[in-house]
Amino acid sequence: MTKDPSLSPADAKLIYRRLLGYVRPYWRMFGVSILGMLIFAATEPLFAAMMKPLIDGSFVDRNIEMVRLMPWLLVGLFLVRGIAGFINTYCLSWVGRRVVADLRQRMFEHLLRAPTRFYDNHGSGHLLAKLTYNVENVANAATSAVTTLVRDGFTVIGLMAFMLYLNAALSMIFLVIGPVMAGAVKYATKRFRRHSRRIQDRVGDLTHVAQEVIDGHRLVKAFGGQSREAARFNWINEKTRSLQMKMIATEAASVPLVQLISAAAIGVVVYLSTMQGLKENLSVGTFMSFVVAMGLLLPPVKRLTSVNAQLQRGIIAAESLFELIDSEEEADTGQRTLARAEGRIEYRGVSHLYSEDKAPAVRDLDLIVEPGEKIALVGRSGSGKSTIASLLPRFYDPTAGEILIDGVPIRDLTLASLRAQISLVSQDVVLFNDSIANNIAYGRAEPPTLDELERVAASAHALEFIEALPKGFETLIGDHGVLLSGGQRQRLAIARAMLKDAPILVLDEATSALDTEAERHIQAALRELMDRRTTLVIAHRLSTIENADRILVLQDGRIVEQGRHDELLALGGYYARLHRLQFHDLPETPPALS
Repeated sequence: MTKDPSLSPADAKLIYRRLLGYVRPYWRMFGVSILGMLIFAATEPLFAAMMKPLIDGSFVDRNIEMVRLMPWLLVGLFLVRGIAGFINTYCLSWVGRRVVADLRQRMFEHLLRAPTRFYDNHGSGHLLAKLTYNVENVANAATSAVTTLVRDGFTVIGLMAFMLYLNAALSMIFLVIGPVMAGAVKYATKRFRRHSRRIQDRVGDLTHVAQEVIDGHRLVKAFGGQSREAARFNWINEKTRSLQMKMIATEAASVPLVQLISAAAIGVVVYLSTMQGLKENLSVGTFMSFVVAMGLLLPPVKRLTSVNAQLQRGIIAAESLFELIDSEEEADTGQRTLARAEGRIEYRGVSHLYSEDKAPAVRDLDLIVEPGEKIALVGRSGSGKSTIASLLPRFYDPTAGEILIDGVPIRDLTLASLRAQISLVSQDVVLFNDSIANNIAYGRAEPPTLDELERVAASAHALEFIEALPKGFETLIGDHGVLLSGGQRQRLAIARAMLKDAPILVLDEATSALDTEAERHIQAALRELMDRRTTLVIAHRLSTIENADRILVLQDGRIVEQGRHDELLALGGYYARLHRLQFHDLPETPPALS
């Protein structure tokens, strides 16, 4: 579903109907709330109808029985009204919160299944705005808006029917002004939808900017960027405020306009009812019942006009949510599974293009990695190293060619089976605001024993600092592991990969955040880990790959050199030049190779 600035009434109805489809599982509670609305709505015309016997029986006919009965009827009426109102509000709110919870869960689960390129093209701030701000607008449209539409709608219908019963001629005036009121509401509806969509986009921008500053607060402080970020946030904040004021102005103008039209109709009715020809046909009680019904008609008409803004915000928000829910998911079409792969990897004529306006990241790659072989990928930034590694677990599907594990095309494997064969340790460590134990055991179906945790932590040289913490493995590490040092976070990521014990290992400069002393120990632990695994190492520091079985030198997505460390140095080509640049700080740039 794409965002259309001119959402048609038919499309709006389809969106709202789909939104109400989420109510279907809770139809019993919804039905109870509707029953409460109908009872509540019926009390309005009943109250107006009671005016006729109250006035004619008490003040005109002096009926003692009526005088005694009416107080009890009034109390009973408002008791029923109160109970019905509570049932309506509670039951519909319960349904509304369930709908919101279901939508949030559906959106979150879709995000878990979304392809990597989806995140490349969507800012996290906008996605968070959908899960928070937009979904709350949907909640209002699915609860309070429904209450107003149904309860006040039936109230208006009931009062109009009662007024027609009392005096059809006078009631026709309200039917005449209906098209005028509809025109005003239609104009306001268009403005509500337009401004609602813009407000949602601005709220997404606000969330995005705030998240960037929160995540990068140290950089902002270090470079004195507070004024710049404050100005950027203020600009978006003011734009959001301006749009919200336009929304408020539209609502503030439309409500009194509709009320003015209604009041004009009431004025005409009062004038005509006092004319001598009509006056003779109306009793005092009938006239008062008619006037009370007209008075009771104004509040629900006002609420029905006001709810339009809320309803349109909900429709636009629902459009945004359904756009996310309907977006593409990862193509998990494979049917085959692997218990545990031997680890033979083959790239056959693999090319990958991220977008049409960019050069291919990988070009016609042919590569065979034997089980247990340690392959290092080196090259300048943008040479295709990370892309080759990202294609293996199908974070992206290659534009051309195919990749095989143990002779099986990875497209034929289920994603779960494929990714179970691969452990990943990246330069950008991802940790969750949870305990150390849960971060190491992340993704594991059964919790590991303490002995297993201690074994992998010791191998990753993390056990010493873990045991020094007050709660050991149960210590909470904060958002993104903020309570740990960079080296400690990296060692937890290595321990996590060790515990997974997958036959294929991808290391994206896994020791980059470690100090020299810790790096020597981790290199030894990684060599032990790699001895039994096929390993792809994305290397930025050439000192970490000198013992690799084979080093692939990449430029512009192609392999331009390959061999062992000593062989490539002796070759005196691109790798040797890179090596001299890192270890001898040469000022020249590496020569371009064809």
